[in-house]
Amino acid sequence: MPRGRFITLEGGEGAGKSTQVKKLAAFLRGKGIDTVQTREVGGSPSAEAIRDLWLAPKDGHWDAMTELLLINAARREHLVKTVFPALDAGQWVVCDRFADSTRAYQGVGLGLGMDAADSVYRLIAPGFEPDLTLLLDLPVEEGLARMAARGGQDDRYQQKPAAFHQKLRDAYLALADTHKNRFRVIDAAHDPATVAASIEQAVRAWFGL
Repeated sequence: MPRGRFITLEGGEGAGKSTQVKKLAAFLRGKGIDTVQTREVGGSPSAEAIRDLWLAPKDGHWDAMTELLLINAARREHLVKTVFPALDAGQWVVCDRFADSTRAYQGVGLGLGMDAADSVYRLIAPGFEPDLTLLLDLPVEEGLARMAARGGQDDRYQQKPAAFHQKLRDAYLALADTHKNRFRVIDAAHDPATVAASIEQAVRAWFGL
């Protein structure tokens, strides 16, 4: 049985990743592809337990390095319990965020450096990267306006100033430029149907569907 494919969706706050993950999974299933929809931080019962811990520290925010380690602990559980078994069974996996989020948020946003993010990632998943990463890109002001319109101020990243989110956008675009072998940048400033159509076109072309 051929191994499945691993597709990740990345982007800043308000880019519409959760909506587009659902749409992409439905599109693939419509093509007769057995597809698993998942997310990070989380994606398996043990990883979701770590997510709860990560989101609700008892004494303020986590130290940046502690946060990096928590996220990668959850990632390892997610990979071992959900992603790897699905891929081995020939299923395709569509994931809302993956290691590029850690590179952008903890590596650049929190100042740990991408080398630190990469070094921990290599310990938990040596040699493993997505087959395709779709970066949903839009201006920071638009993303923050979308979050405000839907009352989305439920974590400290969403509450950070625009300059922080611009750093994240710049980091994502730099990753896309460095890793052209797996990234496609999608203009996420349009309505969800238009963005979904762009994603479907990119996936069709990438995998020859």
